[in-house]
Amino acid sequence: MKRFGSAVAVCVGLMGIHSAFAEEMKMQMGNHRHDMSTMDMRTSLGLSGQMKQHQLANMREHVEAIKSIVGLMSEQKFEEASGVAHAKLGLTPDMQSMCNMFENENFRKLGFAFHQSGDDLGDVLKTKDMGASLRALNRTMQYCVECHAGYRQ
Repeated sequence: MKRFGSAVAVCVGLMGIHSAFAEEMKMQMGNHRHDMSTMDMRTSLGLSGQMKQHQLANMREHVEAIKSIVGLMSEQKFEEASGVAHAKLGLTPDMQSMCNMFENENFRKLGFAFHQSGDDLGDVLKTKDMGASLRALNRTMQYCVECHAGYRQ
């Protein structure tokens, strides 16, 4: 029963992140048909085309990392999940450098907080405590939701 509850919690979390990305995709698709940029109240980061593509690739990699972490957790492979969290979501020197490139201070702070939460997640996963790991994953995913709700490229 405990595993079932954990599995349900993971599924609910994934549905939340999927909904956030689906809503963003809906907005992007709408931009192709209409100029909805005046209706999108999120803060624009004013990224160049090349930087937009780079940022999108990073976000896709983050989603893939979360998917991998959830799968590894479901198999009780907490050490591997921890490695993914640190390597793909953590505040690596590359991620620090990239976050520092953004001019918007609040976005930059949010990026640092997200990546720090990835390292925190990695640390919690090492405890092999499913409940604590799910709470840490939820915190990390909350930064995704917050960022997508407040910012656009």
